[in-house]
Amino acid sequence: MRTWRVEDVMTRDVVSVTEDASYRELVDLLVGKRISAVPVVDALGRVAGVVSEADLLRKIEYAGVDHPRILERRRRRDQRAKASARTAAGLMSAPPVVAMGRTSIAAAARRMDAHHVKRLPVTDDLGRLVGIASRGDLLRICRRSDEQIRDDVRTGVLRTFLVDEADGVTVQVRDGVVTLSGKAERRSSAELARRLTRQVAGVVAVVSSLTWSFDDRKFDKPHPPYATD
Repeated sequence: MRTWRVEDVMTRDVVSVTEDASYRELVDLLVGKRISAVPVVDALGRVAGVVSEADLLRKIEYAGVDHPRILERRRRRDQRAKASARTAAGLMSAPPVVAMGRTSIAAAARRMDAHHVKRLPVTDDLGRLVGIASRGDLLRICRRSDEQIRDDVRTGVLRTFLVDEADGVTVQVRDGVVTLSGKAERRSSAELARRLTRQVAGVVAVVSSLTWSFDDRKFDKPHPPYATD
């Protein structure tokens, strides 16, 4: 079964800036390109950070604020420092939250959620920028056709993991919802088919009415120890 990765959906023609890019250059770039953030790279092309619209807005938010508040929190102190920065090196959020091209789509989505970011610069083994993946890019796998999903379930799941039982299973797909019906030889096979089908790219939900001839799960429970003299 194919595992979809970040490199399958990322944008390869990515705009980036160097650490000495000026504030005005950054504003012109984001507004002109209609993008919400841009990766910052060093002299070797490695990702050093990301400058977002939120980073640039600090200058407007803290305009006229010259003195820190009493007992100012670290987060506010860092934001105020960005407000006075003039180049990408001082404006960017660092260290950057990145992903490698071989990172799975699921892992990338979890990383975005955990770090509350909307995009991930994609790097190679040396940390050099090779692309960028946004939330919208990750959602592209959900636009796969029902035919593509059905073919993946038949070939990538049933004929790969349930070789001898695949012909007994019927696969139907409608709007990404997969329905499995028919009869498997073993209960564990029916449950495996349902579980692996859920992992196929583009699947919204799985409805399984599969039955089985032999319930092999009841033999998985450990027997109580025998009494000894």
